[in-house]
Amino acid sequence: MFTYSDVVLKLLIGFIFMTLLINFTGKGNLAPTSAIDQVQNYVLGGIIGGVIYNSSITLIQFVIVLLIWSLLILIMRYLKIHVRIVGKFIDGGPITIVRDGRLLVHNCLKANLSAKEVDFKLRSAGVYRIEDVKRAIVEQNGSLTILRQGDGSIRYPLIVDGQIDFDVLELTNHDEAWLEDQLTQHGITNIRDVYMAKYENHEFKVTRYDRS
Repeated sequence: MFTYSDVVLKLLIGFIFMTLLINFTGKGNLAPTSAIDQVQNYVLGGIIGGVIYNSSITLIQFVIVLLIWSLLILIMRYLKIHVRIVGKFIDGGPITIVRDGRLLVHNCLKANLSAKEVDFKLRSAGVYRIEDVKRAIVEQNGSLTILRQGDGSIRYPLIVDGQIDFDVLELTNHDEAWLEDQLTQHGITNIRDVYMAKYENHEFKVTRYDRS
């Protein structure tokens, strides 16, 4: 039997769960940086929106479903940050589709982009000649970053969350031995102590985890 008190109570519980998730997972989920973040928001909204008007689902069942989904989100977020393979599998990573004015068809297919979609993304970014593009990169949220000929270089982290991004390291024309030498010069012996490291303007910049 439909009652407004039941709807109000479920809305209140749903609001509390959403608030707690935002605080636990970070406000970045409100502006998703990857497709999976957006799916998480859709599913959570679908659970709350689909249940509040369904009187056949009890309050206890509603809370259990929210707890299961919230736990799944938290576990997945932890694994994304601390296990590089899992993070790469879930979020993927930047894919270069144009390099030095040449369209990389293999990478376009890897990003599941048809020729029509690539052309549309380039035109939407104001690019009408591929030869004018030094680098075009499909980000992990699907957006396209364009670097035109004559611009500076796109700077991606070499190390994120204590883990090396070997794809980016290769783009800098350096190897793991060079990276280890740079870390040693900064007094770092364990890569897991590094929150983020970048190579900008031929200068290695590193930020450690705050141990205080």
